Amino acid sequence: MSTDTLVPESAISTAINPEGFQIGAIPAGWVLSGSPMTKCKILGKTQDRMAYAMLWECEAVTFEWHYEKDEAFVVLSGEVFITDELGVERRFVAGDVRSCEAGTTLRWRVPHHVRKIAVLKEPVWLPFAMALKALNRLLSTIGLSAKSAI
Repeated sequence: MSTDTLVPESAISTAINPEGFQIGAIPAGWVLSGSPMTKCKILGKTQDRMAYAMLWECEAVTFEWHYEKDEAFVVLSGEVFITDELGVERRFVAGDVRSCEAGTTLRWRVPHHVRKIAVLKEPVWLPFAMALKALNRLLSTIGLSAKSAI
């Protein structure tokens, strides 16, 4: 693999560096116990602003998260126990990946601390998304890109 395709180490260390974190809080009505304080840092956004990646962490807390966006995340450190809508609890630790659709509600139990990188995307009406995908495929077939055609 050529070094051109690798993410520069400076980009990784910048993302993990605690500088630039914003302090936030889990909505009070969602917190079941513990400290609702969080820290997050936007790592990047897509050009259309429909998706972004963020670094997020919190200390010991139990809460119900109501997903307004589609999300996929990977745990970087710590652990979290996530209970799905059927009542099944699963432990997530460093390296574990999970995705959640907009409209889902999950219970998070963080015993000590958890840090994750999440990619969030605005949900799109499925027929619209399929039509856009077909348009992009058509434009690509005739040698254009959606970006150049618009």
